[in-house]
Amino acid sequence: MPTSTSEGLRVAVLADSDTRWKWGALTARRIAPHDADAETAADARAEAEGARGRRDSAPQLDGFLLRGRATPTPRQLAEVKVDADALREVTGNEFLRAVEHAADTDRRYDVIVLALVGGAVQAVLHGLAALRLARRPVVVTGYVGVVYEKLADGLLLRHGADVVLANSRHDAERFRAVYEGVGADASSVTEAALPFLGGAPYERSEGRDTLVFAAQPSVPATRADRTYLLRRLVEHARLHPEREVLLKLRSKPGEHTTHIEELPYQRLAGKLPGGLPANFRLVYGHMGEVLDRTDLLVTVSSTAALESLHRNIPTAVLTDLGVREALGNHHFLGSGLLASFDRLDAGHRPDPDPEWLARQGVAADGSYDTAFDAARERVAELLQRPELPPLAPYYTPATAPGYLPGLLARHHLAPDGAPLAGAAPKAEASGVRKAVRDAVRAAARGAYRHGVQRVAPVIRRMGEL
Repeated sequence: MPTSTSEGLRVAVLADSDTRWKWGALTARRIAPHDADAETAADARAEAEGARGRRDSAPQLDGFLLRGRATPTPRQLAEVKVDADALREVTGNEFLRAVEHAADTDRRYDVIVLALVGGAVQAVLHGLAALRLARRPVVVTGYVGVVYEKLADGLLLRHGADVVLANSRHDAERFRAVYEGVGADASSVTEAALPFLGGAPYERSEGRDTLVFAAQPSVPATRADRTYLLRRLVEHARLHPEREVLLKLRSKPGEHTTHIEELPYQRLAGKLPGGLPANFRLVYGHMGEVLDRTDLLVTVSSTAALESLHRNIPTAVLTDLGVREALGNHHFLGSGLLASFDRLDAGHRPDPDPEWLARQGVAADGSYDTAFDAARERVAELLQRPELPPLAPYYTPATAPGYLPGLLARHHLAPDGAPLAGAAPKAEASGVRKAVRDAVRAAARGAYRHGVQRVAPVIRRMGEL
């Protein structure tokens, strides 16, 4: 905690993709204690460290982008439209060093939000524990959207954080059941909501009729299934020439987001027989802005469905490829939203089930305004403590000796969380050296993405011959 009397809470967000950066930064702002709570927490922390005086309650947000295959490009960051006081790309060890350096210079972080895949969260938790800071930050993590796969695996990898955010009452119950089922402390599970829900409630605009299909990078996965969805969407546009049909894309070819996209719809669309009708378009941009002009949102299982439902926009979850765990649309069982393209072609508009909506935390009844109260109060209470207990993840070299060491090694950490020999971060390069290094990294990342999107599918098809 900074000892300055003029600085507010300092929050660090570590994210590994554009979507997780959006979730992490918006979450950090929503859970930061407000006004009196922040001042009380700041005073308590400052007093515990021998400082005096009241501090500003506005948090300072430092962003860190974890270097990897999905590190967002400048275009993706601009599309997300979430700013920070500072933003830079780092490795995991460089992030740990930044946290340690901040503590050593009396500009310690009060809160760290880990917006990462589960294995990276676990690695950072062990890395933070190994720093043995005199006063460690409050650590928060969670999920960027619908949790429909690897529930136990992902949750146990996040165990050890002070706050594990659940995006709904439904998720909070499932999260606690997993932790309690293995005998782990479940007190960290805190009900909240997706931080990017919002926007104006849906109002039908005279003369406007727009269907938006929210694409997903990896669902469905096969060329046949993705081509099928694209073909049906184009056929729907031809059946309804008065309707604008938009295919909302997450990234451009060569970019990556939270999940790998081997078969971008842009490339599939270019090979579709007969071309594209005049009322069909591929669009990018901020999801909220696209929803501003949407009259029907269609998806397989995208979190965009929850954004749409929150605004009372008619929403359909496709069943054409089955209702399957691999697709994630099983999450919408009981929602009243499941429908096929045949029904949508005939004019069907799903009617969502109110009870299902309420359990998912997306009911547009005003309750969203208080959705983060519990998380904010939890963070404020932790900040007011004179001392925080050591981080204690469920996975340790004793509980998972055949799993944890390998996981930590992939993140260049030893079984005790310390940097592996030769992995300790070096001083930041500058000038020409930095320019050359960044160019090499960009080229390597581009080669990886080319391999994923061009080479891997070809090899897979050859293997099926």
